[in-house]
Amino acid sequence: LAGAFCIPLYVPYVLTGRWIFGRSLCKLWLVVDYLLCTSSVFNIVLISYDRFLSVTRAVAYRAQQGNTRQAVLKMVLVWVLAFLLYGPAIISWEYISGQSIIPTGECYAEFFYNWYFLMTASTLEFFTPFISVMFFNLSIYLNIQKRTKMRLDVFHEVHNQSFTEEMERSPEAKLSLKCCKWEQKESAEALDLSKSKAQGAASTSSLDAKDLLATSSEISRKPKCCNKKSCKNSASTLCSEKQMKIMSQSTTQRFRLSRDKKVAKSLAIIVGIFGICWAPYTLLMIIRAGCHGQCISEFWYETSFWLLWINSAVNPVLYPLCHSSFRRAFIKLLCPKKLKIQPHDALQN
Repeated sequence: LAGAFCIPLYVPYVLTGRWIFGRSLCKLWLVVDYLLCTSSVFNIVLISYDRFLSVTRAVAYRAQQGNTRQAVLKMVLVWVLAFLLYGPAIISWEYISGQSIIPTGECYAEFFYNWYFLMTASTLEFFTPFISVMFFNLSIYLNIQKRTKMRLDVFHEVHNQSFTEEMERSPEAKLSLKCCKWEQKESAEALDLSKSKAQGAASTSSLDAKDLLATSSEISRKPKCCNKKSCKNSASTLCSEKQMKIMSQSTTQRFRLSRDKKVAKSLAIIVGIFGICWAPYTLLMIIRAGCHGQCISEFWYETSFWLLWINSAVNPVLYPLCHSSFRRAFIKLLCPKKLKIQPHDALQN
């Protein structure tokens, strides 16, 4: 709307320095221009508030997600409030004051040099929305950081679980653990036996036949749960399973951290662009009204004025770039057939 209506009428006015379209079209142009810029700001606040609810009150938000009527009501309310902020003043200011201060061939609002009105309107149009957007997005960022910290704590807790505790959870692990302990015990006994044989050989020539028979029968009665090779294989399998589990959890955590960082980055970009586009115009407008245009160069005021329209041009591109849900919505609106035929290709593009 800004590109189709506001800019085409404003370009001849800037180039010639004279408004040639009449008083009625001048008022319509002013109403539409102020309305579009203000609604752009209020829509940013509404979107930030909606994202704030979706993150901080996820359960309640999902319960109301199918309520189309409430969503439409919020969007209509934004346009009504944007119109009420400047529209009535643009239309009726000269009738209330009893005269018009706009010279012939000029087109600007009657309150253009009224510092009190502009200060009040700017508070409602820029300062309050900017603080609100900062609050909502900062709350989202802090909430993401809190959830990220909780996920990391859970991950480290799982990662630091001992191997023995993992093995004790399954029957196969218990068998493997017993097997390993038995192998260690058997090796120790064999070592002790070899030592005793060496010592006995030094003192006597042979062992008693009964002792040898008893020793051999005792060894034969020991349960052979597994050999050394199978024990190692069992332990190796359990270690591999645990490592795969930890790697899977690590990959999931990295994905979630990456996603949360992207969300925080996109929020910072949106707030930053909003501030850059609106702060210069708001401040220069207030200063210009205070000194009746004597202390602000016309070049800088025009530059700040065009920044507002640049913001209107940037927002439809900025939101789809930062959020996949907006990107899908734009594709659905602009290329519905492409989305139905090739949904995956459309989303990647």
